[in-house]
Amino acid sequence: MKILFVSLGCDKNLVDTEEMLGLLGDNGFELTDDEEQAEIIIINTCCFIHDAKKESIETILEMAEHKKNGTCLSLIVTGCLGQRYKDEILGEIPEIDAIVGTASTDRIVEAVNASLEKKEKFFIDPTDRLAIVKADRVSVTGGWYEYLKIAEGCDKNCTYCIIPKVRGRYRSYPMKYLLERARDLVANGAKEIILVAQEVTRYGTDLPGKHKMLTRLIKGLASIQGLEWIRLLYCYPEEITDDLIYLMQNEPKLLHYIDMPIQHASDSVLKYMGRKTDKKHIEKIIKKLRDKIPDICIRTTLISGFPGETDYDHKSLKDFVKFNEFDRLGVFTYSREEGTPADKFSNQIPEELKTERRNEIMEIQQEISKKKSAGFVGRMMTAIIDGYIPEDDVYVGRTYRDAPGVDGNIFITPSENTSRDMVSGTFIKVKVTGSTEYDLIGDIVE
Repeated sequence: MKILFVSLGCDKNLVDTEEMLGLLGDNGFELTDDEEQAEIIIINTCCFIHDAKKESIETILEMAEHKKNGTCLSLIVTGCLGQRYKDEILGEIPEIDAIVGTASTDRIVEAVNASLEKKEKFFIDPTDRLAIVKADRVSVTGGWYEYLKIAEGCDKNCTYCIIPKVRGRYRSYPMKYLLERARDLVANGAKEIILVAQEVTRYGTDLPGKHKMLTRLIKGLASIQGLEWIRLLYCYPEEITDDLIYLMQNEPKLLHYIDMPIQHASDSVLKYMGRKTDKKHIEKIIKKLRDKIPDICIRTTLISGFPGETDYDHKSLKDFVKFNEFDRLGVFTYSREEGTPADKFSNQIPEELKTERRNEIMEIQQEISKKKSAGFVGRMMTAIIDGYIPEDDVYVGRTYRDAPGVDGNIFITPSENTSRDMVSGTFIKVKVTGSTEYDLIGDIVE
């Protein structure tokens, strides 16, 4: 039978999607990207913020039309939205045949078979369960870069975040399992592995021994022949250790790139957010990273308009951004989520003001990014090829400073002697010849 799989949300969700696709393929299901031909449609949903919920619901409703009027025999919802609102969405959208929870991705084949027989509708295990999938993943990234999810859930309990309720407590995957998965990914063509979790820096703290094991995991990954780049996402500032910084200094495969979400820089706002750090410590870790690794690329995310954020708090955040000049920065407006402590806070900020504050920060960051990009003109850099645009005769690549999908690109002009069939995942030397606010322009160095 033909299955259409729609994956929404974050890169951690993408890993779940690829693993479920692997299980379905191993059990004889045929994958299709044509919704008109699909007999089974599965939507892997997100509900982290309001816009993600809206996109998930709209996608389910769109696909439900194929259940009413098309070839679709079974409509299945997986992921965070299904976990969080299973009764509500099943009541509102009766076309749904089964809902698979966040800790039950390894039961997707069971759910599909049950849905076709109109049996059980809910496949939702306790969120503290850790789903282990052994089937080969089906890559939807192209295969030359892959995400490796090293843990599930979160124990931080920030007051704005619903993740602990829909994904459970922090659970690290066994290291042996992760190294096996990584070897399989590299054997199937992965050149870059991107470590993800709600917080990668706490990896191992729940395993026997109860200590941080991220550096040990990275050393194991670095020993895999054929793997060229290891990239870290989602490292909370209070959890970044000297051992990790030392390893980044000395392990060639570990990129000088770190995603360090800080969310704010006002101590009062950080306190209301339930964050486990303060402005002084954030500044200290930024300085340490830049002192020890001068070419490090630091990415962060911020939240504008959190309840109680004053004009002074906002100005402090703008000043903080100007002073620290992050290499990459994104800003979300605060999304009020039912079931979180912040939803009950009385001093909510109007949506218009949230957006205004977000835009002000992004305008500051745009100038910072423009200046930093210009600083690379004339330099030689290594880039990984992500694709080719024939109408412009230009390759699209990324440097160590660019995580796929969230950062910039380098647009590379080939020389007369360059083959135009260079495959994605190829590493090349590039001379940077120009820049924009977020992207670089370069020439291939033969």
